Amino acid sequence: MLRWTIFLIVFGILDFYAFQALKTVVKNNWFLALYWVITFLVVGNFVYSYYGFSRSNGFSHANAYAIGFLIAIIVPKMVLLLFMFGEDIFRIPQAIYRYFTEGNSAKGDYFPARRQFISKIALGLAAIPFASVIYGIYKGRYNYKVLKYTLHFEDLPKAFDGYKITQISDIHSGSFDNVEKVRYAVNLINEQESDVILFTGDMVNNKAEEMHPYMDIFGELKAKDGKFSVLGNHDYGDYVSWESDNAKHKNLEDLKTIQEQLGFDLLLNESRYLEKDGDRIALLGVENWGAGGFKKAGDLKKASTHIDEKDFKILLSHDPSHWENEVIQDPYHYHLTLSGHTHGMQFGIEIPGWIKWSPSKWRYKYWAGIYKEMGQYINVNRGFGYLAFPGRVGIWPEITVIELKKGTSVS
Repeated sequence: MLRWTIFLIVFGILDFYAFQALKTVVKNNWFLALYWVITFLVVGNFVYSYYGFSRSNGFSHANAYAIGFLIAIIVPKMVLLLFMFGEDIFRIPQAIYRYFTEGNSAKGDYFPARRQFISKIALGLAAIPFASVIYGIYKGRYNYKVLKYTLHFEDLPKAFDGYKITQISDIHSGSFDNVEKVRYAVNLINEQESDVILFTGDMVNNKAEEMHPYMDIFGELKAKDGKFSVLGNHDYGDYVSWESDNAKHKNLEDLKTIQEQLGFDLLLNESRYLEKDGDRIALLGVENWGAGGFKKAGDLKKASTHIDEKDFKILLSHDPSHWENEVIQDPYHYHLTLSGHTHGMQFGIEIPGWIKWSPSKWRYKYWAGIYKEMGQYINVNRGFGYLAFPGRVGIWPEITVIELKKGTSVS
């Protein structure tokens, strides 16, 4: 109850100031009434969704849209709050001055009228995040981008010079609602004609059955050296209630079977060798290991049992906090780690060469793209799908293509 009280107080403050901006500019009472109708419908739908949420069924599309539309109206109202409150910083001292200097002559109305141009600027700027969130919900979540990188390694086996890897991560199939858009993205992956496809976890939100409508589509993924995968934190079914431990265990086994049916070689703290013209590189995959309360089933030592320390190594590990906390300090040198998990929080601003920002950076040191520490690389994929918020704003769904080159970068 306390949380709802705080929510209503905060939302009430936001609405008070947002409405101040609107009524300063708009004089049509029907339009003002429409503002309140939309607000009550969005908030009411969110409350209904909250109380109708079932941990047994998991997060539904209706739950996601309830959150999405709430965010769509809250963010612009926050912009309006900043402007209107900023204006009040000047209006309040003026009102106090008039109260003590003009007395009754002010007839009780001591506050200067709000200035229209400030409200117009505020409404114009507030329209930007509103339009961005709406675009993110209806278009951005399927706005797939192919990001290409070339990484140089002096000790890369000669036969693997020019070797291409496609990485995908965080499919979250339970969130999809457009089969054709997903098919387009899978075709886009195949168009890269990479040597190997590597998937770094979170195939579903909670339940293996979420993947059933997309089996034929993802079954079309092709790479000449195969497809390999690991589990992410959502694949274990930890975020829904199960009727029994056996049911939860069966769900995980069903997901493993699905991965096999799709042609993925699922690495559960295991390793494989990729061989080419007498050379080889080691491919390792660990179960989920995440800092901050996430499952720590990943066992790097077990995964590397059959790997030689001198091998060129590529590691699949869903959560980048594993790389930060264990991998880069390990005596074995893991040349390239591939992760996902963060989604880039599905919100941010990225202009290559200029700015790369997301609230995700407050939680994860390595949250999107390529990083290098102690001579080792990690790529944090921004995710193929989406979760909770049914959209993406500025941080688009990603297909990563990494080309391995022997030698030293000339840049």
